[in-house]
Amino acid sequence: MKPKPNPHALSPTPPPPRAATTLTLLLLLPLAAAHYRYPTTRSTPTPFLTDWAPARATYTASTTPSTPALYPACGYSDPSALGYGLATASLSPSLFSRGSVCGACFELRCVDDLRNCIPGTSVIVSATDFCAPNYGLGDDEGGVCNGGNKHFVVPIEVFDKIAIWKAGNMAVQYRRIKCRRAGGIRFAIYGSGAFISVLVSNVAGAGDVTALKIKGSQTGWLPMGRNWGQNWILNADLKNQPLSFEVTTSDGVTLTSYNVATRNWNFGQTFEGKQFD
Repeated sequence: MKPKPNPHALSPTPPPPRAATTLTLLLLLPLAAAHYRYPTTRSTPTPFLTDWAPARATYTASTTPSTPALYPACGYSDPSALGYGLATASLSPSLFSRGSVCGACFELRCVDDLRNCIPGTSVIVSATDFCAPNYGLGDDEGGVCNGGNKHFVVPIEVFDKIAIWKAGNMAVQYRRIKCRRAGGIRFAIYGSGAFISVLVSNVAGAGDVTALKIKGSQTGWLPMGRNWGQNWILNADLKNQPLSFEVTTSDGVTLTSYNVATRNWNFGQTFEGKQFD
């Protein structure tokens, strides 16, 4: 008898690339599942908003989602397809925190430049990649993400909402802000045999996952380890078992989605669970 299709599975997802630093091109010149409601448990949520702090921002040429990134530092080869849209940002090392901040949301506003800033405007971006330092160049010559610089690289369409493109390397203020996402948290499952890898994306609330647990119908809760970005790994044979996930974000809030993947799940599939408020 043929197995029934899984109502919670999204479209198949290609295998993730190996971890590596994504080199971000800096341009300073012009140029879905089912209607089933998963039981959930959660801790008491807390507001997530930080004070404004100084930083700088530059832009990339376009947000056109044509070719997915080969080696995305967060694991998001196609952020738009994973629920992040086009308002994304690559972060300098001092902000990126070795990938732990992947998926977090930041609000940016232009400051200190009456000629190039667009007054009264701000944009919200999601951290989806890494801006690599270039110590062969100075801070104003392409090394904008060097050292302790707090720097955001955003698409030009995003930059244009807060400043005129001619501003180039622009002084901005930033703050962490609560993420709002459409749909539930997505769990893309990869691996082989007794090795399992899960890419977590489209996370609301704090946005950045600090702990992930997985549970089969024949196991207790198994903590997964961060591989890189929002890729989490575990050595365990969980085939032919429904899978549940427990997600904890950086604000300490925990959300549990039970039986997200039914027992006939396969590697390469993406499933959708509940979502943070």
